[in-house]
Amino acid sequence: MQLLQVDNLHVAYGAIRAIQGISFHVDAGEIVTLIGANGAGKSTSLRTISGLLRPYRGDILYQGESIVRTSPERIVKAGISQVPEGRQIFSTLTVMENLQMGAYTRRDPQEIESSMQRVFRSFPRLQERQSQLGGTLSGGEQQMLAMGRGLMSMPRLLLLDEPSMGLAPILVDEIFEIIKAINAQGTSILLVEQNAAMALSIADRAYVLETGRIVLEGDAKSVLRNPQIREAYLG
Repeated sequence: MQLLQVDNLHVAYGAIRAIQGISFHVDAGEIVTLIGANGAGKSTSLRTISGLLRPYRGDILYQGESIVRTSPERIVKAGISQVPEGRQIFSTLTVMENLQMGAYTRRDPQEIESSMQRVFRSFPRLQERQSQLGGTLSGGEQQMLAMGRGLMSMPRLLLLDEPSMGLAPILVDEIFEIIKAINAQGTSILLVEQNAAMALSIADRAYVLETGRIVLEGDAKSVLRNPQIREAYLG
């Protein structure tokens, strides 16, 4: 079942055309990755899906309904949650308070507690540090907290923007194992990632962006084997 359909999307920052007519989709249960160099339009794509940016042309359908005029809060309520680039946790709040902020659209205390326990199962370190201030966590733990906060809204689709940024290689492996586990529990994932090799190793399908356009798409394993992609992004 098709969960998300991006259709002929155009987005601009003033005179700069950041996205120029891209189309892609995410099916229920998939991990789909957008890869490309800095400035290719990957993060802009996620911010537009989240309702933080408005396209000047094109449409975004979520479960068959257009969301291009929908507020970010209603998009979260509908089942799309974004984990932003740079983590953007609340450094002066505790781990527990950060997670509770992720459930701001929800009202049922039992459901919120159930989500909290799911997050703690996925990220045991967050449970150990639940009373610690977010700003005192390591980079890897802050990334786990940002992902945990994103899961607190019980999304059907999780948008991940550069989850490996600034992390040591051993932590990158751990974060990607967690991403696979979250997907295995039934959450579809749209992943933007500079580390193309890691992204392609866990994704079902991939789209390659260059200067706001999709230049290649396909099964992630075949994209990984593509000689042009290997030269451009995998050294």
